[in-house]
Amino acid sequence: MIKNFFKKTSNKEIAKKEEMGWFSTFMLAAFFAIIFRSFFYEPFHIPSGSMKPNLLIGDYIFVSKMSYGYTKYSLPFGYKFNYFNDRIFSKNPQRGDVAVFRMPGNENINYIKRIIGVPGDKVQIKNGQIFINNKKIIQKQSSKFRDIDRSTKQELIIDQYSESITSDKNILILDQAKNTPQDNSGIYNVPKNHYFVMGDNRDNSRDSRYIDVGFIPHQNFIGKAKIIFFSTSKPIWYIFSWFDSIRFSRIFDKIE
Repeated sequence: MIKNFFKKTSNKEIAKKEEMGWFSTFMLAAFFAIIFRSFFYEPFHIPSGSMKPNLLIGDYIFVSKMSYGYTKYSLPFGYKFNYFNDRIFSKNPQRGDVAVFRMPGNENINYIKRIIGVPGDKVQIKNGQIFINNKKIIQKQSSKFRDIDRSTKQELIIDQYSESITSDKNILILDQAKNTPQDNSGIYNVPKNHYFVMGDNRDNSRDSRYIDVGFIPHQNFIGKAKIIFFSTSKPIWYIFSWFDSIRFSRIFDKIE
């Protein structure tokens, strides 16, 4: 009987040690996951069509935290806690980058747009075309972009253009409507340590052209979008529809 008693006690101790082992493994994995997403690469989901045709609703991307250095927004709950004031290992975003940032005045929300104007630039839009420092950004007609209206489920055929945003980078943009209020503007003088951003889906993007967004402070940038690691046309939790909904051709595409 005494032998059985010690045997039961031993089994309980073994079970407890196993539980502690699993818990320690989980905590260690969680710790390294936080470190990885805070200082190296953080995954983000694309919830809107403002960056079509280059990023689609349902794309899952990795954003490099190393590209611009680290700010309080690099860390979990950074919009609530002022971990530090300045950007550490600061690097300047470049024109043409697709960047994730926190919206000024609403810092708990992540936005993704393309950087159009850098500090000191003069940006103006005339008839839907961008002028930077009085120089017109060349647009060329490209193939039509085919999309599906999410409410009516009908096919949309949209004008698509190739735009030379820098001397060595061409991007694709969409022009869904002509002569909208945002197709013509005054001159935006980009201030020091701020950036002018726009969505590639020019007529379906809330960006620096709107007064409630405006220029984005350098401090608010989280990182540079690098690669698509997963893409689905339906909610990701619809696992049984993955065979039809996963966009395999987009997985591991670099974000330009």
